[in-house]
Amino acid sequence: MKKSAGLLCFVVSFTAALSACSSGHAGSVIPAASLPDAREVLPPPPVPGSAGQADDDQVFKATRDLRGSSRWMLAQHDALLDKATLLEDFSCAVGYKLDLKQAPHLKSFFDKVAPAIKERTSQVKHLWHRRRPFVGTDQPTCTTVADLGLYSSFPSGHTTAGYGMALVLASLLPEKAGPVLQRGRVFGESRIVCGVHWKSDVEAGYLNAASQMSVLLREPSLQEDLKAAQDELRAMAHTQPPVDAAQCQAERDAADHSLLSAP
Repeated sequence: MKKSAGLLCFVVSFTAALSACSSGHAGSVIPAASLPDAREVLPPPPVPGSAGQADDDQVFKATRDLRGSSRWMLAQHDALLDKATLLEDFSCAVGYKLDLKQAPHLKSFFDKVAPAIKERTSQVKHLWHRRRPFVGTDQPTCTTVADLGLYSSFPSGHTTAGYGMALVLASLLPEKAGPVLQRGRVFGESRIVCGVHWKSDVEAGYLNAASQMSVLLREPSLQEDLKAAQDELRAMAHTQPPVDAAQCQAERDAADHSLLSAP
């Protein structure tokens, strides 16, 4: 009798486990150990007195003059990092409004990978403990800095997230890859305009995102989500409203005046 009861408990537990594993797009988060160690991938940030730091200083100073401009307002908007807003930021790039509520598998993908990306990015931030550009100055920033770590500037986490989104969308909508990746670049540059990251922090953010997504986009356990997400994104093209013309023009202007060009 005890053996039968034990067997029954095992069967019930095993069946529940199988059900959990096969239910829709539920699944486990990706462990950070699956991603490249950013401390190995990224080059060190510029040191004080170097040509790289002089370039960072010059760009920070020059971009303070953008306060109140349309580029400044775009940077304020790009500071919003919730997943729904971040996806919608690429609407102009694809030509129709993107809505995360209509892309549950895309949301599932990012829910599964976000903890690992955050952990890997935090590791390298802690390694370099780099001072943010506004620290010790009276220079303006485009958003409040109360929630920002004052010595966690390198690499840019916002850029990692924004360019990571761009890389995912470009892989799922390859015909839109050019404008999508351009918007990802502009998103990163917004952190320079905002005054919360150095130019080199943003450049490192692009590389950080690229190294992580090179693994995540090929992760076998994520392929079901990615394939379904592609279908969700394509379906929106037939149901979603057109994009805002003024917003798209602001993004084009920002792309045409890159802050990454040689001084």
